[in-house]
Amino acid sequence: METRRLTAESTPLFQEGIGLILSRWSALTAAVENEWGGRDSRVKADMICSDVLSFFTESKAEPLYIDDLENVLEEGLLSLNTVVEDGSIEEVAEKLMIMHEECLEGNYQSIEKLRTTNPPPVAHVKPFTEDDEDDDEDDRMDADNATTMTADVPNSRTSSNLASMPVDEPKPSQAAEAEDGWVAVSSRRNKGRKN
Repeated sequence: METRRLTAESTPLFQEGIGLILSRWSALTAAVENEWGGRDSRVKADMICSDVLSFFTESKAEPLYIDDLENVLEEGLLSLNTVVEDGSIEEVAEKLMIMHEECLEGNYQSIEKLRTTNPPPVAHVKPFTEDDEDDDEDDRMDADNATTMTADVPNSRTSSNLASMPVDEPKPSQAAEAEDGWVAVSSRRNKGRKN
C-alpha cells in the first residue's frame, strides 16, 4: 500500500484546520481560559496543536488509527489538568481524521467552512483535581449529577418561576412549639458532656 502524505500546499491549510477545530473544543478552551494547566496553559494548548500535526505528518505507522489520535488529545488535556468524559475527545479526533482525509484529496471545504463560522459558546467544564481519583465512584457520580443539575438550569427562567421553587425553610429553634401543640425536643446526646 502506498503511503499518502500531505503536500506542501495542504500542510499549512491542515495545520490551520487543526487550530480551528481545537479552538472550538469547549474543554480545551475552558482549560486555557481558566489556566487549569498553570500560567503556561496557552503554550500547552499550542503544544497540543503541534502534537496533533506531528501525529499526522511524522507518523511512521500506516494507516493512522483514531485511537492513537484520541490518546494524543487525552494526554494534551491531562497536561492542562483536565479530564473529559463527555465523548468530546472521540468527536474531535473524528473531525480531525476526516479533515486529514479531505486534505489528502485536495478538498479544503471543511477548513473554509470553519473559517467562516463563529465558534460556539464555551461550556462550563469542571477542572480535574487529584482528589477526584481518590473519591469513591458513587460519590463522584452524586457530585457529577448535582453539578449537572445545577449547570443545566435554563437561562429563560422568569422571576415567577423562581418564586414557585421550593426553598429550604429554616429549622425551628430548640423546644419550639409546632402548630398542632407538640414541642420539638432536641437531642440530649451532647448536652452537658465536656471533653
